Amino acid sequence: MITALDHVQLAAPPGSEDALRAFYTGVLGMTEIPKPPVLAARGGCWFQAGGVQLHLGVEEDFRPARKAHPGLRVTGIEDYAAQLTAGGAQVVWDDNLPGHRRFYAEDPVGNRLEFLEPCV
Repeated sequence: MITALDHVQLAAPPGSEDALRAFYTGVLGMTEIPKPPVLAARGGCWFQAGGVQLHLGVEEDFRPARKAHPGLRVTGIEDYAAQLTAGGAQVVWDDNLPGHRRFYAEDPVGNRLEFLEPCV
């Protein structure tokens, strides 16, 4: 029986860790969490906000997925969009999901991210 989603793994090119840290901690407000030493030797970095974890792993022949993405539920979506814009990310609003406000943005290496908030 599946009980929860533990984390989402995204790929990143070698040497992008500093840009990822600046985006995921500085712009998104997540906290970097330590990788176990045997995994840290592979590069990449892990981030957490509340019960949500995103793992960024190094992929030598990296190409960002154009369709696949994590959907991140947020509160105060307008403020969150402004925070991303101020951090240099392009925000693209999408009103095609009934009952939700949502937008898409990309991290510094081109990974697609969805941000959504249910309408009340």
